[in-house]
Amino acid sequence: MTDEQRSTEMGTETTLTVEPDSQTIEIARTFEASRQRVFEVYTDPELIPEWWGPRNYSTSVDEMDVRPGGIWRFLNYDGDGNEYGFHGVYHDIVEPERIVQTFEFEGTPGRVQLETATFDEQDGKTRLTAQSVFQSIEDRDAMLESGMEDGARETWERFAELLGSIEGATTR
Repeated sequence: MTDEQRSTEMGTETTLTVEPDSQTIEIARTFEASRQRVFEVYTDPELIPEWWGPRNYSTSVDEMDVRPGGIWRFLNYDGDGNEYGFHGVYHDIVEPERIVQTFEFEGTPGRVQLETATFDEQDGKTRLTAQSVFQSIEDRDAMLESGMEDGARETWERFAELLGSIEGATTR
């Protein structure tokens, strides 16, 4: 990682921003749907397998209790049958404005991130900003080096595609 701010565009409108002396990664993208719709899709356990994670992995929801103190746990599966677990606790839910939760990859236990997702609507579109705060800059950099950027890009592309299919279905 250089000392310069890292901000890359991922897809049409998705950006990933990393400040040099910060433990934070911020990912943002504007979606062609209302804030309420984006929030509903983001928090629907039936829809998580359709957008969460890279395309070459399948996803299942082991647990998802979207309320303060509720637990979530998702599993990714690769083509070789390997399983990768992720889990956390919801700390604050303000529908349809904000979700504050922890995030922990079970392959690196103890490296917990605090994530805040904010949903801002303007002119019928929604800007979703996900800010992840790591315990150290080293943890942040390890996440970046793991391929997180590509996985995040694919995840948000899949989320946009799903929203598009739902919005198309509701306007017919």
